[in-house]
Amino acid sequence: MIYWVLKKIFLGPVLKVLFRPWTKGLDNLPVDGPAVLASNHLSFSDSIFMPLMVPRPVVFLAKSDYFTGRGIKGRLTAAFFKLTNQLPMDRSGGAASANSLGTGVEVLNDGGLLGIYPEGTRSPDGRLYRGKVGVAKLVLTANVPVIPVAMIGTDKVQPIGRRIPTVRRLGVIFGEPMDFSRYQGMADDRFVQRSVTDEIMYELMRLSGQEYVDSYASTVKDKIAAEKSAKIASAKEALSKDPAGTKSATDAVRLDPVRTLAPGAVTVIGAKKPVQEQMPVQDQGSESPKVEPGETAGLETGSQASPESGPEAR
Repeated sequence: MIYWVLKKIFLGPVLKVLFRPWTKGLDNLPVDGPAVLASNHLSFSDSIFMPLMVPRPVVFLAKSDYFTGRGIKGRLTAAFFKLTNQLPMDRSGGAASANSLGTGVEVLNDGGLLGIYPEGTRSPDGRLYRGKVGVAKLVLTANVPVIPVAMIGTDKVQPIGRRIPTVRRLGVIFGEPMDFSRYQGMADDRFVQRSVTDEIMYELMRLSGQEYVDSYASTVKDKIAAEKSAKIASAKEALSKDPAGTKSATDAVRLDPVRTLAPGAVTVIGAKKPVQEQMPVQDQGSESPKVEPGETAGLETGSQASPESGPEAR
């Protein structure tokens, strides 16, 4: 009841006026019956705007940590997720994760729409990461179709770390239903689980135009956090030895910029290649090339279509 009131009367209409979300492929959503909505995950706002644009109620499997926070912030976060039709998903593995997936299967058996993020967490840099096989287990166990969903521009609306969203347009693309009934009875086969998951992720890459990275987002996040902690520790050590070296210590904390490749490109993580390619940083002391009147500097430029613009909402 509260979910419907927020979506249709209070919160929903305001968000549609402010952010003017556009949609594509709404006719791919089933009018009734169960289905899994498998989406890329760019922002906290994904769990707000995707169900907002779906005419039917959507139940989401969300990280269980959101439901167990302490203090005022923790209680408010838990209340928000409960009011917006979301269920806790334990990602620790074993029996706890199996029980969480069982809850999702119950939603599907009741004929509902279940939303899930195959990546398991938000992308740390806007790229699409390897999917976890939980989505395949759900689909194969319940024997339901998958609707791939591409969120467009939500990482610009609310990047990781930003509490208040930036008002700008975003989009939601609903792909054609994916049928995996050919694997019926093979829900426990690990090779089938990986094959189904990879097929879903490929379709998400095609719809969203994101660069694909053949590594788990959680692994990359852990590596980024470890590198940042190491640089902070190094900076503190430098300050303790040379209190006057504040500037060099500050520079040491800064993370190297990341170059994002063209949409649809694939980055394979291997021992010979770093996870994130570094961009050369121009020496601040070097001078820019001089351009004579009537001439242009020899800079190479490129452009690419931005998925942020799209058709008007249907």
